[in-house]
Amino acid sequence: MSRELSSILDHVDRIAQLELDEVEATSHVVELENVLRSDEPRPSWPREKVIEPAPDSADDAFRVPSPQA
Repeated sequence: MSRELSSILDHVDRIAQLELDEVEATSHVVELENVLRSDEPRPSWPREKVIEPAPDSADDAFRVPSPQA
């Protein structure tokens, strides 16, 4: 493991020798773009339709077993 650590420290030393005063700090080396859809409210399925196929339900909710003590 000392060989790997030595290699990492050598690499850090090489980076420290670079002239980086004019380089703007960044969090990523490439521009990132959010590719997810907008988080906009939209209609949901009716509660009855979602609960209908549940193996065990009560009061319009799913029933799950209690955790074992």
